[in-house]
Amino acid sequence: MNLSNFLMMRHEILLLVIILLLIAAEIFIPKRKKSSMLHLALFLFGIHTAVGFLPLQESSLFGGMFRSNEMIHFFKNILNVGVFTLLLQSADWLEKKMYEQSRGTEFFILLFASLLGMYFMISAGDFLMFYIGMELSTLPVAALAAFEILKRQSGEAGIKFILSAALASGISLFGISMLYATTGSIYFEDIIPTITASNLTILGFVLFFAGLGFKISLVPFHFWTADVYQGSPISIASYLSVISKGAAAFILMILLFTVMKPLMHIWEDMLYVLAVVTMFTGNLFALRQQNMKRFLAYSSIAQAGFILLGMMTGTQLGTATVVYFVTIYIFSNLAAFGVVQAISSQTGKENMDDYNGLYRTNPRLSLIMMLALFSLAGIPPVAGFFGKFFLFTAAASEGYYLLVFLAVVNVTISLYYYLLVVRAMFIRKNENPIPFFKNPLYMKLGLLVTVIGILALGLYSPLYDYIFELSAVFK
Repeated sequence: MNLSNFLMMRHEILLLVIILLLIAAEIFIPKRKKSSMLHLALFLFGIHTAVGFLPLQESSLFGGMFRSNEMIHFFKNILNVGVFTLLLQSADWLEKKMYEQSRGTEFFILLFASLLGMYFMISAGDFLMFYIGMELSTLPVAALAAFEILKRQSGEAGIKFILSAALASGISLFGISMLYATTGSIYFEDIIPTITASNLTILGFVLFFAGLGFKISLVPFHFWTADVYQGSPISIASYLSVISKGAAAFILMILLFTVMKPLMHIWEDMLYVLAVVTMFTGNLFALRQQNMKRFLAYSSIAQAGFILLGMMTGTQLGTATVVYFVTIYIFSNLAAFGVVQAISSQTGKENMDDYNGLYRTNPRLSLIMMLALFSLAGIPPVAGFFGKFFLFTAAASEGYYLLVFLAVVNVTISLYYYLLVVRAMFIRKNENPIPFFKNPLYMKLGLLVTVIGILALGLYSPLYDYIFELSAVFK
């Protein structure tokens, strides 16, 4: 491998080096100094995130199995920022609980291994690389979901996730084998000119789509989501909701707009139905939730339905709107999960009723949560409004007016249940509210990054125009 190849796989190689360094440090650093591993991991991944913003040329490796362009490179950087923010928000939990049980470093190793799989998945040039990346991104998360071994719910979450993931993976692989049988190749570039709308091809596509539908939590592949989110550590629920969902949505969009473009007359109708069902299911079930992790789980299901609006277009506008919306969604959801993490870490409380009167004792956390929920709901002028506006514009440009109307109805429903949390924090009284507490430095930095992202992308952002230019590669 020459220098140019090394630079092209910069994300993957640097992350692998970080994993190996953490393994070596875990072996050689004495037990009494294990807490220093937290700062080492954050420092190394911070460098990795910064280096990722250096420019990268478009090229491919291994006969087209691995490819990269400016859009893929940009999205990897967004994932890096999201993971780094999540690590900052998780630092206090790791330091107080996990390192006391001598299990903190494993968290970083497993999380980085999952992120490495996502890198390979979104850079895949054939189904083999895609499947390997998908498995590498999924299996470590099962261990992370069960990371709090002293809690029964965490173990149950790990079991539910691995069983559901194994079923989805097998179905997806079976679909890939059917696509290979009808096209004679697993390389995306070779499949595009040969794929036809035969019955076997359509069945293979549906089965393959089911695997990604599981990772995105589309209805009816969503049944695992609420239970796994509730049982998992909050940081892992956040990772599944934000990073895992974002990467899966990105690769699905690429495959639909390129490899599966000849089948658009088939999958656009399928996405239409899934978008409507997913939005209504996520929003209506969110109305009934009291646990904040389950509440945000169903919220994330509804947001997945909105993402499908941009995917239905198959155009450069659709590509730009999906990537832009996912970018905003990462900051918004990380802010909401960050507040839940901060409160849970300090008090152990995770129910909506516990948030009654929160503004009187912790006004800053209340304002951050309100900002995050308003962004998820799509209220101007925060970033979420522009994300949904561009999605609606993309769908309307292709004549999906009824779908846009139904999406607006769902925005109204979501606004209601998001305001339930805002009402609890700002209006409802509590004789025993969550007491005032100071967040540690890392948590403050993590929340600050999310607030800056929500405000900057909403009040002033040339980012959409930049993403639209990058999207030309998938026209």
